[in-house]
Amino acid sequence: MKVEIKARNNEELLKKIDERLDGEVTEVYINLRPTKIILVKILERAPNVKIIECPSSLYPKVSKKIIRALSQMGIKLVPANHSRGRPKKYDGAIIKQIKELVREGKTPKEVSQELNIPLRTVYYIINGR
Repeated sequence: MKVEIKARNNEELLKKIDERLDGEVTEVYINLRPTKIILVKILERAPNVKIIECPSSLYPKVSKKIIRALSQMGIKLVPANHSRGRPKKYDGAIIKQIKELVREGKTPKEVSQELNIPLRTVYYIINGR
C-alpha cells in the first residue's frame, strides 16, 4: 500500500506520519527533505516500507550516508516523478491530428472548428510546440 504525506513543515509531517502510517504500508511519499528524524519515524510506524519517495528537487540534498544505510536495510530512497505545473489539456494524439490537418491544407480556423478547439490554441500548437 502506498501513502502520500504532504505537510508544510517537519513538525506537521511527523504528526501526519504518526497518524497515517501502519504495518501495511510499503511505499511512502513525503514532500519534504527526508531527515534522520523523519526517516526513523517512518521506519517505526511502517516497518514493512520498501520505497520512500521525496521530491526530485530535494533528493540531492539527502545525505549519502542516509541513502546507503537505507539501502543496507533493503529500503530505496528515490526521487519522485511528480509532474509540476498545470496539466496538459490536449494530449499528443490531438496535437498530431492538428498538425496533420494543417499539412493537408486546412486553415487553422477550419481545424479549430473541426476539432472544437479554440483558434488561439491551434495557432499555438502550429507555431510553438
